Amino acid sequence: MYCVLVTGIPAAGKSTAAAYLSRELSLPVLSKDRFKELLYDRLGFSSRGEKVRLGLAAMDAMYYAAGQLMEAGQPFILENNFENVSREGLMALLGRHPCTAITVTMTGDYEAVYRRFVARNGSPDRHPGHVFNDHYPHEPLGAPAPVISLEQYVESIRTRGMDSFTANGPRITVDTTELSRVDLAELAAQVRACIAQIEHGEKRGRA
Repeated sequence: MYCVLVTGIPAAGKSTAAAYLSRELSLPVLSKDRFKELLYDRLGFSSRGEKVRLGLAAMDAMYYAAGQLMEAGQPFILENNFENVSREGLMALLGRHPCTAITVTMTGDYEAVYRRFVARNGSPDRHPGHVFNDHYPHEPLGAPAPVISLEQYVESIRTRGMDSFTANGPRITVDTTELSRVDLAELAAQVRACIAQIEHGEKRGRA
């Protein structure tokens, strides 16, 4: 069995890639951010600490849903900023069934992607639960999350291992420095090739 991890650095286009792969490969997507948004809207938060706990709950819910899909033999896509601290929980999940994870890492020139990261919080399409840190959704809204510097952005990526994370299967790296040049059809073809390789190996193992 296999799954696809769509991961990488913030604002690198993970959600867009996951949605495209979902359509092309007919796989359900479990997105940690979407779980968080549902919790934000249903429960809200009144401090940074409460927001962090909702993020942890979203990860638990995502892993639970993934486990249920694996029990049913259903491949899927997980979309999240996987990092070094994610490894233990993810590997435990993958080992229970077992399941081979294809890691798709969305990355690029840090300065170029950082500019998209800064612009994203000002977009009307961005869920406000991500934008605010201390108070949501009651009026008046709390203070927006502080904008981190480019240096802080890069340091966070490097120390947390956001664009070097891999699981227990093949890894595909996608350069999203210029989003208009990203070939999602080619990405889907690469993922299909990885899937075929995994399925071939499973058949040989059963022979």
